[in-house]
Amino acid sequence: PMAAGAGAFAWAAFPAMPTRRVYCSAVHCDGQLFVLGGCGGGGRALGANEVLDLPAQRWTTLPPLPTPRAGAAALALGKQILVVGGVDAAQSPLASVEVYHVDEGKWEKKAALAQPSMGISAIQRDGAVYALGGMGADTSPQALVRVYEPAKDHWQSLPSMPTPCYGASAFLQGNKIFVLASPLCTGGRQGKLPVTAFEAFDLETRSWTRYPSVPSRRAFAACAMADGVFFSLGGLQQPGPHNFYSRPHFVNTVEMFDPAQGAWSKPSRAVRMREKRADFVAGCLGGRVVAVGGLGNQSCPLDSVEGFSLSRKKWEPLPPMPTGRCSCSSCPTPSLLFVIGGVAQGPSGTVEALCLRDVP
Repeated sequence: PMAAGAGAFAWAAFPAMPTRRVYCSAVHCDGQLFVLGGCGGGGRALGANEVLDLPAQRWTTLPPLPTPRAGAAALALGKQILVVGGVDAAQSPLASVEVYHVDEGKWEKKAALAQPSMGISAIQRDGAVYALGGMGADTSPQALVRVYEPAKDHWQSLPSMPTPCYGASAFLQGNKIFVLASPLCTGGRQGKLPVTAFEAFDLETRSWTRYPSVPSRRAFAACAMADGVFFSLGGLQQPGPHNFYSRPHFVNTVEMFDPAQGAWSKPSRAVRMREKRADFVAGCLGGRVVAVGGLGNQSCPLDSVEGFSLSRKKWEPLPPMPTGRCSCSSCPTPSLLFVIGGVAQGPSGTVEALCLRDVP
């Protein structure tokens, strides 16, 4: 399919969320955008549960999460929203799993994880939910893989990931879950460098394959997948023995992996992003990889947006985001990429979506 031209993109602004927040979880379900939990101005985990009716452009406050949390994994399973793990108001990882019944407007406790975990990557396939990695109470990354069957309300352990990680990007491609670990910190404990692992779990054989690691170590990078090609974008480059810089610096690096070729692309100036950025939203819309907002070499969060055409192998400017932000939550739908909350001056209630215009 041809990638949409730059002129086909526009921003839709929605009413602000009643609760300003960062590290919230967002789920799109039947023309409604649910935003759950997150952190408010004081950094405490919130129970806020709000829904935006997209056609009516109206927010409704729903019964709050029984367990306030931030950084949880959340997915829609039919008319239910499953919320897994995260951190509580005391900043401790949670094992708690809760389900919101959309039609009844009620919460229900479900079988908990065997171990508390924040920063889980969750993927659903054929009604089952796969929860990968995370960070436990000891702040070490986890290699845990568990599958949840809603009908049985039961978590089952699966073979562990070769590389423990949290806050990774997970993509379903055929019968494999690909996991790209994009580090969320610079350095970490014991001076560990950010993890750059790239691995895939085969859902049929229930076994892991390791692919070549992401070539450059960058914290707060963003990942995306388009046409079966994986992208690792931007971030904060870590100083290293071969690095001229003595402190982390923003980069516009673009690294691509095509499973058919089994290798990462050679670094190329031609495919670098236009803007150096970290802690931004990346996604795929209209056949393009898009990079939205984030932090760069200026004092306030970026509003700039760019799109990469796979056929032309270049980035082009797209319309800027109305409200520059970083640390946003995102929620993809086939025709919209929602950019939710995050940090503008402080925690933000802004909800905007990059969309494809109906070009005649």
